[in-house]
Amino acid sequence: MNVDWITFWPRIVEATGETLIMVIATLIFGSIIGVSIGLLLFVTRKNNILENKFVFRLLNIIINIIRPIPFIIFLVSISQLTRIVVGTTIGTAAAIFPMTIVASFVVARVVENNLVSIDPGVIEAAQAMGASPLRIIFTVLIPEALGPLILGLTFVSVSLIDFSAVAGTVGGGGLGHVAMTYGYQRFDGSVMLVTVVILIIMVQLAQWIGNTLSRKIMRR
Repeated sequence: MNVDWITFWPRIVEATGETLIMVIATLIFGSIIGVSIGLLLFVTRKNNILENKFVFRLLNIIINIIRPIPFIIFLVSISQLTRIVVGTTIGTAAAIFPMTIVASFVVARVVENNLVSIDPGVIEAAQAMGASPLRIIFTVLIPEALGPLILGLTFVSVSLIDFSAVAGTVGGGGLGHVAMTYGYQRFDGSVMLVTVVILIIMVQLAQWIGNTLSRKIMRR
């Protein structure tokens, strides 16, 4: 069954917009939550400025439990929680919720890994000058890790494009839904090709923006 592209293009445009909304909203919420968790994970490590073994181990366990779960399985497994929080398990908003949870813990690990690479001497120097833990976080840790962190968030944003396509196959909307409904189920290769090309363009654009921002910040 071939699609009438004259009337179908508006649906492609709408689906592209839904995918962008899912990715951008998730990246914003996931970054805010993930950076906070990652900072907390780092500063509560052994011999760090806010050492707390219980908090560190708890966060570490949660991240290690959630991260390995394939997104499609996680999406389905928390569908009841999604219904309670969002009110539905279908649509863009319902996809953003599980995407944000997964993205938050991925970002948290990225943040922690970037902060671990910071020279401990820099932190010790700030402590010697009497800087409070909060000031060290905002004036030392975040600025030092910002460039690599943007590269990490670029990687996360590319993964979110993949997540949005997966969510679309189970009613999340976006290009994944179009590819599954009009391409796969109706055996229309042209729809599949168009959605794949658009997703590739999104990935390349996200990578270019991330690399550009990272280079500019690292030069400073």
